[in-house]
Amino acid sequence: MEPNVRFWITERQSFIQRFLQWTELLDPTNLVLSIEKIEKSRQLLLTNEDASRGDLEDKRIQEAWKRSLSTVHPDSSRLIPGPFRPAALLPFTAPTLFLSMLPVKNLKSMILPQASFYTYSTAFNIVNGNASYDRRAYESLLLGAGVIVSSTFLGLFPRLLQIRLSMSSTLSRNVIPVFILAQLSGMNVIASRSLEPVRGIEVMDREGNVIGYSRKAGTKAVKDTATSRVALFGTSAFIPEVFAYFFKRTQFFLQNPWSLWTLKLSCTILVMGLMVPVSFSVFPQIGRVNLSLAFKSDLDVNHFPPGSLPGFTGLN
Repeated sequence: MEPNVRFWITERQSFIQRFLQWTELLDPTNLVLSIEKIEKSRQLLLTNEDASRGDLEDKRIQEAWKRSLSTVHPDSSRLIPGPFRPAALLPFTAPTLFLSMLPVKNLKSMILPQASFYTYSTAFNIVNGNASYDRRAYESLLLGAGVIVSSTFLGLFPRLLQIRLSMSSTLSRNVIPVFILAQLSGMNVIASRSLEPVRGIEVMDREGNVIGYSRKAGTKAVKDTATSRVALFGTSAFIPEVFAYFFKRTQFFLQNPWSLWTLKLSCTILVMGLMVPVSFSVFPQIGRVNLSLAFKSDLDVNHFPPGSLPGFTGLN
C-alpha cells in the first residue's frame, strides 16, 4: 500500500492533531528537499510497513513521514512539483491576495493580481486533487484554462462595476469584494476538480484495498475542499479589511498614511499563515463514507467487503 495512504488511514486524528501535523508539513524547507532525500525516506517507509508517527524513538521514521507526506501525492505516488506542494500555498497566494484587495484605480491594475491568483489556485487544485480516476493531460489543460479565464473574469466584473458606477461606500469597496473572492475560491475548486464527481474516485476498505469508484465520494471530496478554501481565503481577506477600517481612524494613520499598506500586508500574511493549516485540518485527508444501499448503487464494483468504510483522498 502507498505509505501516505496507509498513514492517513491508520492515523485517525482529531482536528488538533491534524493541525499540529500540518504545522510540520508546511515547513518551507519541504519545498527544497532533494529527490534523493525524498526517495531515501520513501524506501525507509516501504521497508518498515509497521512504522507510524508514534515511533518517537526513531527520529529517522519521523523525518521520513514528514518528507513523504509533504512532497508525494498519495494517489499517484508521484513527486509533487515544488511550487505546488502544500508549503508553497502561502508564499504564492498571500501576495496576490493582498494585491487583489487593494483599492481599484483602474481595471488594468487589477488584471494581473486577479489572473495570477486564480491561475495559481487552479493549478494547485488540479495538481493536489484526487488522482485515482482516469484522466488525460489535455483534459486537465483545457479544464484548467477554462477555469482560469472564467474565475478571472468573474473576479474582475464587480471591480468593473465599481469603477463604472463610481461606488465608494464601505460595502462596495471592502465587504462585497471579500465575499466575491471567497465564493469564487470555492467555485474554483468545484470547477477545476469537476471530473471527480463525474467519473468517480477510488474508495477503499479499512485495509486499503480498492473496492471501486464512487461519484458520491468524489462529490463529497470536492465539496469539503471547496468549503475549506472559502474559509481560508475569505477569512484571510476579511480580517485585514477589518483591521484597516479601524486603523484608518487612528492618529498614527493620519500622520503616516503609508503604514496602512504595511499593516494590511502583514495582517494578510499572519492570518493566512494561521488559516492554511486550519483549512487543511478541518477535514481528514482520507474521508469516510458508509456503504449504504444508495451509495452501493453508485459504486462501480460487484462485491463489497462486509462493513467496509471507503476512503477518498485529495488535499483539503
